[in-house]
Amino acid sequence: MEEIKEITPAEVKEKLERGEKLNIVDVREDEEVALGMIPGAKHIKMGDIPDRLAEFDRNEEYIFVCRSGRRSENVCRYLQELGYRVRNMTGGMLEWEGETVPKR
Repeated sequence: MEEIKEITPAEVKEKLERGEKLNIVDVREDEEVALGMIPGAKHIKMGDIPDRLAEFDRNEEYIFVCRSGRRSENVCRYLQELGYRVRNMTGGMLEWEGETVPKR
């Protein structure tokens, strides 16, 4: 099994500050994202991922985020096995030091 690529919260923050367009997907539950999300992130609960595969493009890379990095790692493993390009944000939102916005 291929190793899951990782990215740190600091690296994500740096890329966003440089204006890079990132495909960030927050897989936390509704009550968790109500506390704030990374600006520009899309919210798809972990359990909804299999039913929403049509929203992902195999030519794009996606960064997955959860509270601590464990659920997002599981999502990455699942999608990578299906041929998607993924990265797990290690440490999750617990280590995020950038701004957050309410879920829209």
